[in-house]
Amino acid sequence: MAETARSEAPSRTATATAEDPPRMHAVVTAAYGGPEVLRFAEVARPVPDDDEVLIRVVAASVGAGDWHLMRGSPFLVRLIYGGYRRPKFPILGVDVAGRVESVGRTVTGFRPGDEVVADLSESGFGGFAEYVCASETGVVSKPSTVSFEAAASAPTSAVAALQALRDAGELRAGEHVLVNGASGGVGTFAVQIAKHLGAEVTGVCSTAKLETVRSAGADHVVDYTEEDVTTAGTRYDLILDTAGSHPMRAYRRVLRPDGRYVMVGGPTSRFLQAMVLGPLLSATGTRTFRGFTLQVDRDDLATVMSLLESGDIVPVIDRRFRLRRVPEAIRYLEAGRAEGKVVIEVERAS
Repeated sequence: MAETARSEAPSRTATATAEDPPRMHAVVTAAYGGPEVLRFAEVARPVPDDDEVLIRVVAASVGAGDWHLMRGSPFLVRLIYGGYRRPKFPILGVDVAGRVESVGRTVTGFRPGDEVVADLSESGFGGFAEYVCASETGVVSKPSTVSFEAAASAPTSAVAALQALRDAGELRAGEHVLVNGASGGVGTFAVQIAKHLGAEVTGVCSTAKLETVRSAGADHVVDYTEEDVTTAGTRYDLILDTAGSHPMRAYRRVLRPDGRYVMVGGPTSRFLQAMVLGPLLSATGTRTFRGFTLQVDRDDLATVMSLLESGDIVPVIDRRFRLRRVPEAIRYLEAGRAEGKVVIEVERAS
Protein backbone atom coordinates (compact mmCIF):
# COMPACT_ATOMS: atom_id res chain seq x y z
CA MET A 1 0.00 0.00 0.00
CA ALA A 2 1.29 3.40 -0.93
CA GLU A 3 1.97 5.96 1.75
CA THR A 4 -0.74 8.43 2.63
CA ALA A 5 -1.05 11.07 -0.06
CA ARG A 6 -2.88 14.33 -0.54
CA SER A 7 -5.52 14.08 -3.21
CA GLU A 8 -7.76 16.35 -5.18
CA ALA A 9 -11.10 16.66 -3.43
CA PRO A 10 -13.72 14.10 -4.49
CA SER A 11 -17.09 15.22 -5.80
CA ARG A 12 -19.42 17.08 -3.42
CA THR A 13 -16.59 18.33 -1.20
CA ALA A 14 -15.97 21.71 0.30
CA THR A 15 -15.52 24.72 -1.97
CA ALA A 16 -14.91 27.23 0.79
CA THR A 17 -12.61 30.14 0.13
CA ALA A 18 -10.59 29.53 3.27
CA GLU A 19 -6.95 28.80 2.59
CA ASP A 20 -7.08 25.47 4.39
CA PRO A 21 -10.61 23.96 4.42
CA PRO A 22 -11.21 20.94 6.68
CA ARG A 23 -9.75 17.70 5.37
CA MET A 24 -10.09 14.02 6.17
CA HIS A 25 -8.64 10.61 5.39
CA ALA A 26 -10.36 8.33 2.88
CA VAL A 27 -9.71 5.43 0.57
CA VAL A 28 -10.07 6.75 -2.98
CA THR A 29 -9.89 5.49 -6.55
CA ALA A 30 -9.63 7.15 -9.95
CA ALA A 31 -9.78 4.01 -12.12
CA TYR A 32 -11.50 0.66 -12.37
CA GLY A 33 -9.54 -2.42 -11.38
CA GLY A 34 -8.54 -4.65 -8.51
CA PRO A 35 -7.75 -3.57 -4.93
CA GLU A 36 -4.48 -2.10 -6.18
CA VAL A 37 -6.39 0.92 -7.62
CA LEU A 38 -7.43 1.98 -4.11
CA ARG A 39 -5.22 4.32 -2.10
CA PHE A 40 -5.34 5.90 1.32
CA ALA A 41 -5.34 9.67 0.86
CA GLU A 42 -6.13 13.01 2.44
CA VAL A 43 -9.04 14.81 0.77
CA ALA A 44 -11.39 17.69 1.47
CA ARG A 45 -14.12 16.98 3.97
CA PRO A 46 -17.60 16.92 2.38
CA VAL A 47 -20.19 19.59 3.11
CA PRO A 48 -23.85 18.54 3.53
CA ASP A 49 -26.55 19.83 1.19
CA ASP A 50 -29.73 21.24 2.71
CA ASP A 51 -31.35 17.81 3.04
CA GLU A 52 -28.24 15.92 4.14
CA VAL A 53 -26.53 14.83 7.33
CA LEU A 54 -22.74 14.94 7.75
CA ILE A 55 -21.67 11.83 9.62
CA ARG A 56 -18.38 11.27 11.38
CA VAL A 57 -17.93 7.60 10.54
CA VAL A 58 -17.04 5.21 13.35
CA ALA A 59 -17.50 1.94 11.44
CA ALA A 60 -18.34 0.78 7.94
CA SER A 61 -18.76 -2.63 6.35
CA VAL A 62 -17.74 -4.17 3.06
CA GLY A 63 -20.19 -5.80 0.65
CA ALA A 64 -20.15 -7.41 -2.78
CA GLY A 65 -21.35 -4.13 -4.26
CA ASP A 66 -18.09 -2.46 -3.23
CA TRP A 67 -15.90 -4.75 -5.29
CA HIS A 68 -18.30 -4.64 -8.24
CA LEU A 69 -18.08 -0.84 -8.20
CA MET A 70 -14.31 -1.01 -7.73
CA ARG A 71 -13.89 -3.20 -10.81
CA GLY A 72 -16.69 -1.64 -12.84
CA SER A 73 -17.86 -5.18 -13.48
CA PRO A 74 -20.25 -6.38 -14.69
CA PHE A 75 -20.42 -3.59 -17.23
CA LEU A 76 -24.02 -2.96 -16.18
CA VAL A 77 -22.61 -1.36 -13.02
CA ARG A 78 -21.09 1.41 -15.12
CA LEU A 79 -24.35 2.00 -16.96
CA ILE A 80 -26.37 2.21 -13.74
CA TYR A 81 -24.01 4.34 -11.69
CA GLY A 82 -22.32 6.35 -14.42
CA GLY A 83 -18.62 6.39 -15.09
CA TYR A 84 -18.24 4.68 -18.45
CA ARG A 85 -14.43 5.05 -18.53
CA ARG A 86 -13.65 5.80 -14.90
CA PRO A 87 -15.54 5.70 -11.59
CA LYS A 88 -18.06 8.47 -11.06
CA PHE A 89 -17.76 8.02 -7.29
CA PRO A 90 -14.16 8.24 -6.02
CA ILE A 91 -14.90 6.83 -2.55
CA LEU A 92 -16.63 3.47 -2.12
CA GLY A 93 -18.54 2.24 0.91
CA VAL A 94 -22.31 1.93 1.36
CA ASP A 95 -22.93 0.92 4.99
CA VAL A 96 -21.84 3.20 7.83
CA ALA A 97 -22.52 3.96 11.46
CA GLY A 98 -21.29 7.02 13.30
CA ARG A 99 -22.19 10.32 14.93
CA VAL A 100 -23.85 13.31 13.33
CA GLU A 101 -21.31 16.11 12.88
CA SER A 102 -23.66 18.68 11.30
CA VAL A 103 -26.93 18.85 9.39
CA GLY A 104 -28.26 20.66 6.35
CA ARG A 105 -30.67 23.57 6.59
CA THR A 106 -33.87 21.55 6.06
CA VAL A 107 -32.95 18.51 8.17
CA THR A 108 -35.22 18.24 11.21
CA GLY A 109 -34.84 14.63 12.36
CA PHE A 110 -31.23 14.73 13.53
CA ARG A 111 -28.83 16.99 15.36
CA PRO A 112 -25.09 16.98 16.04
CA GLY A 113 -24.03 14.20 18.38
CA ASP A 114 -26.80 11.77 17.43
CA GLU A 115 -25.66 8.19 16.87
CA VAL A 116 -26.89 7.01 13.47
CA VAL A 117 -26.63 4.32 10.82
CA ALA A 118 -26.97 4.94 7.11
CA ASP A 119 -27.35 3.30 3.72
CA LEU A 120 -25.44 5.47 1.23
CA SER A 121 -26.75 3.77 -1.92
CA GLU A 122 -28.67 6.88 -2.93
CA SER A 123 -26.19 9.39 -1.52
CA GLY A 124 -23.18 8.84 -3.77
CA PHE A 125 -21.49 6.22 -1.56
CA GLY A 126 -18.37 7.47 0.30
CA GLY A 127 -18.41 5.30 3.41
CA PHE A 128 -14.70 4.43 3.41
CA ALA A 129 -13.79 7.81 4.86
CA GLU A 130 -13.71 9.64 8.15
CA TYR A 131 -16.73 11.76 7.16
CA VAL A 132 -19.57 11.23 4.71
CA CYS A 133 -22.75 13.03 3.71
CA ALA A 134 -26.00 11.06 3.60
CA SER A 135 -29.50 11.97 2.54
CA GLU A 136 -31.77 12.21 5.58
CA THR A 137 -34.03 9.62 3.94
CA GLY A 138 -31.28 6.98 4.23
CA VAL A 139 -30.39 7.62 7.89
CA VAL A 140 -31.94 6.18 11.05
CA SER A 141 -31.03 6.38 14.72
CA LYS A 142 -28.70 3.74 16.11
CA PRO A 143 -29.96 2.13 19.32
CA SER A 144 -27.63 2.96 22.19
CA THR A 145 -27.22 -0.72 23.09
CA VAL A 146 -26.11 -1.68 19.56
CA SER A 147 -22.41 -1.24 18.80
CA PHE A 148 -21.28 0.86 15.85
CA GLU A 149 -19.73 -2.24 14.27
CA ALA A 150 -22.95 -4.24 14.55
CA ALA A 151 -25.00 -1.36 13.17
CA ALA A 152 -22.63 -0.81 10.23
CA SER A 153 -22.88 -4.47 9.25
CA ALA A 154 -26.63 -4.30 8.64
CA PRO A 155 -27.89 -1.60 6.22
CA THR A 156 -27.65 -3.55 2.96
CA SER A 157 -27.15 -7.18 4.02
CA ALA A 158 -29.79 -7.40 6.74
CA VAL A 159 -32.30 -5.24 4.89
CA ALA A 160 -31.78 -7.34 1.75
CA ALA A 161 -32.43 -10.51 3.76
CA LEU A 162 -35.56 -8.99 5.30
CA GLN A 163 -37.00 -7.77 2.00
CA ALA A 164 -36.13 -10.96 0.14
CA LEU A 165 -37.78 -13.20 2.74
CA ARG A 166 -40.78 -11.08 3.71
CA ASP A 167 -41.63 -9.31 0.45
CA ALA A 168 -40.17 -11.19 -2.53
CA GLY A 169 -40.45 -14.60 -0.86
CA GLU A 170 -43.74 -13.96 0.97
CA LEU A 171 -42.49 -16.10 3.83
CA ARG A 172 -45.11 -17.37 6.27
CA ALA A 173 -44.62 -18.84 9.74
CA GLY A 174 -44.24 -22.62 9.70
CA GLU A 175 -42.76 -22.81 6.22
CA HIS A 176 -39.46 -24.53 5.40
CA VAL A 177 -36.80 -22.22 3.96
CA LEU A 178 -33.57 -23.17 2.23
CA VAL A 179 -30.84 -20.50 2.40
CA ASN A 180 -28.14 -21.24 -0.16
CA GLY A 181 -24.94 -19.39 0.76
CA ALA A 182 -25.99 -19.25 4.41
CA SER A 183 -22.54 -18.34 5.74
CA GLY A 184 -22.20 -15.03 3.89
CA GLY A 185 -23.23 -11.50 4.83
CA VAL A 186 -26.81 -11.75 3.56
CA GLY A 187 -27.01 -15.47 4.35
CA THR A 188 -26.24 -15.23 8.07
CA PHE A 189 -28.83 -12.48 8.46
CA ALA A 190 -31.35 -14.46 6.35
CA VAL A 191 -31.05 -17.51 8.60
CA GLN A 192 -31.77 -15.42 11.68
CA ILE A 193 -34.57 -13.34 10.17
CA ALA A 194 -36.28 -16.43 8.77
CA LYS A 195 -36.20 -17.98 12.24
CA HIS A 196 -37.58 -14.75 13.69
CA LEU A 197 -40.45 -14.93 11.19
CA GLY A 198 -41.27 -18.45 12.34
CA ALA A 199 -39.72 -20.59 9.61
CA GLU A 200 -37.84 -23.88 9.71
CA VAL A 201 -34.45 -23.14 8.17
CA THR A 202 -31.93 -25.22 6.28
CA GLY A 203 -28.61 -23.53 5.52
CA VAL A 204 -26.19 -24.56 2.78
CA CYS A 205 -22.47 -23.77 3.05
CA SER A 206 -19.01 -25.32 2.86
CA THR A 207 -17.55 -27.73 5.40
CA ALA A 208 -15.47 -25.10 7.18
CA LYS A 209 -18.49 -22.85 7.75
CA LEU A 210 -21.04 -25.36 9.04
CA GLU A 211 -20.64 -24.29 12.66
CA THR A 212 -21.12 -20.63 11.74
CA VAL A 213 -24.47 -21.44 10.13
CA ARG A 214 -25.52 -23.62 13.06
CA SER A 215 -24.62 -20.83 15.47
CA ALA A 216 -26.76 -18.42 13.44
CA GLY A 217 -29.74 -20.63 14.29
CA ALA A 218 -30.26 -22.92 11.30
CA ASP A 219 -32.33 -26.01 12.12
CA HIS A 220 -30.46 -28.05 9.53
CA VAL A 221 -27.15 -27.53 7.72
CA VAL A 222 -26.03 -29.00 4.42
CA ASP A 223 -22.41 -29.25 3.33
CA TYR A 224 -22.51 -28.61 -0.40
CA THR A 225 -19.22 -30.49 -0.86
CA GLU A 226 -20.97 -33.64 0.38
CA GLU A 227 -24.58 -33.22 -0.76
CA ASP A 228 -26.41 -31.57 -3.65
CA VAL A 229 -29.64 -30.10 -2.28
CA THR A 230 -31.17 -29.95 -5.76
CA THR A 231 -31.14 -33.76 -6.02
CA ALA A 232 -32.00 -34.61 -2.40
CA GLY A 233 -35.52 -35.57 -1.36
CA THR A 234 -36.31 -32.57 0.86
CA ARG A 235 -38.72 -30.01 -0.55
CA TYR A 236 -38.96 -26.36 0.44
CA ASP A 237 -41.59 -23.65 0.49
CA LEU A 238 -39.00 -20.95 -0.17
CA ILE A 239 -35.46 -21.03 -1.52
CA LEU A 240 -33.36 -17.93 -0.90
CA ASP A 241 -30.29 -18.16 -3.12
CA THR A 242 -27.39 -15.87 -2.26
CA ALA A 243 -24.76 -17.96 -4.08
CA GLY A 244 -26.17 -18.86 -7.49
CA SER A 245 -24.37 -22.20 -7.45
CA HIS A 246 -27.02 -24.02 -9.51
CA PRO A 247 -29.22 -23.02 -12.46
CA MET A 248 -32.75 -22.00 -11.50
CA ARG A 249 -34.25 -25.03 -13.21
CA ALA A 250 -32.32 -27.32 -10.86
CA TYR A 251 -34.16 -25.89 -7.86
CA ARG A 252 -37.55 -26.50 -9.44
CA ARG A 253 -37.58 -30.16 -8.43
CA VAL A 254 -37.05 -29.38 -4.72
CA LEU A 255 -39.70 -26.65 -4.49
CA ARG A 256 -43.12 -27.56 -3.23
CA PRO A 257 -45.98 -27.02 -5.72
CA ASP A 258 -46.62 -23.47 -4.47
CA GLY A 259 -42.95 -22.82 -3.64
CA ARG A 260 -40.99 -19.65 -4.34
CA TYR A 261 -37.39 -19.18 -5.47
CA VAL A 262 -35.70 -15.81 -4.88
CA MET A 263 -32.19 -15.07 -6.13
CA VAL A 264 -30.39 -12.44 -4.05
CA GLY A 265 -26.79 -12.82 -5.23
CA GLY A 266 -24.31 -14.91 -7.15
CA PRO A 267 -22.67 -14.81 -10.58
CA THR A 268 -23.97 -12.08 -12.86
CA SER A 269 -24.97 -14.55 -15.56
CA ARG A 270 -27.15 -16.45 -13.10
CA PHE A 271 -28.72 -13.27 -11.74
CA LEU A 272 -29.59 -12.05 -15.24
CA GLN A 273 -31.04 -15.49 -15.93
CA ALA A 274 -33.27 -15.13 -12.88
CA MET A 275 -34.45 -11.69 -14.01
CA VAL A 276 -35.17 -12.83 -17.59
CA LEU A 277 -36.16 -16.49 -17.27
CA GLY A 278 -37.80 -16.24 -13.87
CA PRO A 279 -41.09 -14.84 -15.22
CA LEU A 280 -41.14 -17.51 -17.96
CA LEU A 281 -40.62 -20.35 -15.49
CA SER A 282 -43.22 -18.84 -13.20
CA ALA A 283 -45.76 -18.74 -16.03
CA THR A 284 -45.51 -22.49 -16.70
CA GLY A 285 -46.69 -23.71 -13.30
CA THR A 286 -47.59 -22.82 -9.73
CA ARG A 287 -44.01 -22.25 -8.57
CA THR A 288 -42.53 -18.76 -8.83
CA PHE A 289 -38.97 -17.70 -9.67
CA ARG A 290 -37.59 -14.20 -9.42
CA GLY A 291 -34.48 -12.13 -9.03
CA PHE A 292 -34.34 -9.69 -6.13
CA THR A 293 -33.08 -6.11 -6.07
CA LEU A 294 -32.62 -4.28 -2.78
CA GLN A 295 -34.79 -1.21 -2.22
CA VAL A 296 -33.45 1.53 0.05
CA ASP A 297 -36.12 1.79 2.73
CA ARG A 298 -35.75 3.81 5.89
CA ASP A 299 -38.53 1.90 7.70
CA ASP A 300 -36.90 -1.44 6.92
CA LEU A 301 -33.55 -0.18 8.18
CA ALA A 302 -35.27 0.94 11.39
CA THR A 303 -36.85 -2.51 11.68
CA VAL A 304 -33.44 -4.13 11.39
CA MET A 305 -32.07 -1.84 14.09
CA SER A 306 -34.94 -2.91 16.36
CA LEU A 307 -34.11 -6.58 15.73
CA LEU A 308 -30.48 -5.88 16.62
CA GLU A 309 -31.56 -4.05 19.76
CA SER A 310 -33.80 -6.91 20.89
CA GLY A 311 -31.15 -9.53 20.12
CA ASP A 312 -33.37 -11.35 17.62
CA ILE A 313 -30.54 -10.99 15.13
CA VAL A 314 -26.84 -10.80 15.96
CA PRO A 315 -24.35 -9.92 13.20
CA VAL A 316 -21.71 -12.49 12.40
CA ILE A 317 -18.55 -10.42 12.06
CA ASP A 318 -15.64 -12.29 10.54
CA ARG A 319 -12.82 -9.75 10.53
CA ARG A 320 -12.12 -6.11 11.28
CA PHE A 321 -9.77 -3.91 9.26
CA ARG A 322 -8.52 -0.36 9.76
CA LEU A 323 -9.53 2.24 7.20
CA ARG A 324 -6.20 2.22 5.38
CA ARG A 325 -6.58 -1.56 4.91
CA VAL A 326 -9.82 -1.35 2.90
CA PRO A 327 -8.08 -2.84 -0.20
CA GLU A 328 -7.10 -5.89 1.86
CA ALA A 329 -10.63 -6.17 3.26
CA ILE A 330 -12.18 -6.11 -0.21
CA ARG A 331 -9.66 -8.67 -1.47
CA TYR A 332 -10.56 -10.95 1.45
CA LEU A 333 -14.29 -10.66 0.79
CA GLU A 334 -13.93 -11.07 -2.96
CA ALA A 335 -12.00 -14.32 -2.44
CA GLY A 336 -15.05 -15.83 -0.75
CA ARG A 337 -13.32 -16.56 2.55
CA ALA A 338 -15.48 -14.39 4.80
CA GLU A 339 -18.05 -15.81 7.19
CA GLY A 340 -20.69 -13.16 7.75
CA LYS A 341 -19.58 -9.54 7.54
CA VAL A 342 -16.24 -7.74 7.17
CA VAL A 343 -16.11 -4.50 9.15
CA ILE A 344 -13.95 -1.40 8.71
CA GLU A 345 -12.89 0.45 11.86
CA VAL A 346 -12.82 4.07 10.74
CA GLU A 347 -12.68 6.26 13.81
CA ARG A 348 -9.31 4.80 14.88
CA ALA A 349 -7.78 5.42 11.43
CA SER A 350 -5.92 8.60 12.29
